[in-house]
Amino acid sequence: MPGESKPLESLPNIGQKMAEKIRKIGIKDADEFMKRDPYEVYEEILIRFEPTLCRCGLASIVGAKEGIVWHKITKQAAAEYERRRPGHQWMSRC
Repeated sequence: MPGESKPLESLPNIGQKMAEKIRKIGIKDADEFMKRDPYEVYEEILIRFEPTLCRCGLASIVGAKEGIVWHKITKQAAAEYERRRPGHQWMSRC
């Protein structure tokens, strides 16, 4: 039906666990997610709930927005996040 929202899990790279994290910051469906900056989504999850969320988590979120599988965008997404947040230290590498 027109106007029916799609679940977050309908996006590339977004499985049940990542969808739960995204819902914790108040994004309920794919349409709401697509209106947000993926780097801000990542940062909000990082700060509020999961301080060890790695570069692969970032790539999953960015890739979901851009329609790219996470492992093809990890380096580019991490570099962009580091550009936006100079001095950021990754808690773990994936």
